[in-house]
Amino acid sequence: MLRVGINGYGTIGKRVADAVRAQPDMDVVGVAKTRPNYEAEQAVERGYDLYAAVEDRAHQFAEAGVETAGLVDELVATSDVVVDATPSGVGAQNRSLYEEYDTPAVYQGGEDADVADVSFNARSNYADAEGADHVRVVSCNTTGLSRLIAPLRETYGVEKVRTTLVRRGGDPSQTGRGPINDILPNPITIPSHHGPDVQTIFPDLDIDTLGMKVPATLMHMHSVNVTLEAEPDADEVRDLLAEQSRITVVDESLGIEGTGQLKEWALDRGRPRGDLWENCLWGESVTAEGRDFYCFQAIHQESDVVPENVDAVRAITESADAAESVATTNDALGI
Repeated sequence: MLRVGINGYGTIGKRVADAVRAQPDMDVVGVAKTRPNYEAEQAVERGYDLYAAVEDRAHQFAEAGVETAGLVDELVATSDVVVDATPSGVGAQNRSLYEEYDTPAVYQGGEDADVADVSFNARSNYADAEGADHVRVVSCNTTGLSRLIAPLRETYGVEKVRTTLVRRGGDPSQTGRGPINDILPNPITIPSHHGPDVQTIFPDLDIDTLGMKVPATLMHMHSVNVTLEAEPDADEVRDLLAEQSRITVVDESLGIEGTGQLKEWALDRGRPRGDLWENCLWGESVTAEGRDFYCFQAIHQESDVVPENVDAVRAITESADAAESVATTNDALGI
């Protein structure tokens, strides 16, 4: 069993912890938090050993009546791999800690690409991360775009990608995020950071991305145009995408018109936390005009990177190839 530590137990960390626990070949050594709060209490209630991430604050857990198993250094020392799910920028600061204990680490997309040996997407470049010491799972939007681009490149070839990303202002729990009543070009400059991030997966890809933020919390929305090297048939492209294990082609018969209904669909299906680990691509939107392909897809920012983190652990430890890992992860989570 692979012993996996989770440093950071917030939006991503708690989901990764549950996903790791569900795997047949992994154990959660424990999770680390910087301070006691409802998530720390939940971690203990779920049976995870809780470690204090900041030594100077360790006493706060005892004062709050929350039991800890030790300091984060002990978690790192006893783990085969650490998944760093700390806020953006903190993972880079933590790298020296992981190196001190010779423990490989998985970082999140909020870190700069140079924090790791390789940026990672299971569908696109799993083999590049095999045996690496530091692997960065790309952001939720980059993960969604990479899953879409990979089969298109393999089947038709890609000349150019143009994507407009309509991004949620904040996660449901992020009460301080906005805008509240506005639509913001974000960034105003072009391209947004998403295009260069996709190029960490596909270095030779010609891609332009534009971003904006809207007063919503549920999901991101992508409007995608890809100029292919071969002329596609829309029905064939739709079938190709439907074959991808982490793309859900939303059928017209479901009557799902937007992200609110997608989340309701996930909750009705019993998904934990209403998570949608897959790209949600509207089948009706798949259009082909000459060599140009178009579609709309929604990305659940809280969860689509979760299975990628699990696969990254197997890539680092070389315990399974890409097909084996993705199949195991999907089966364990119910993807």
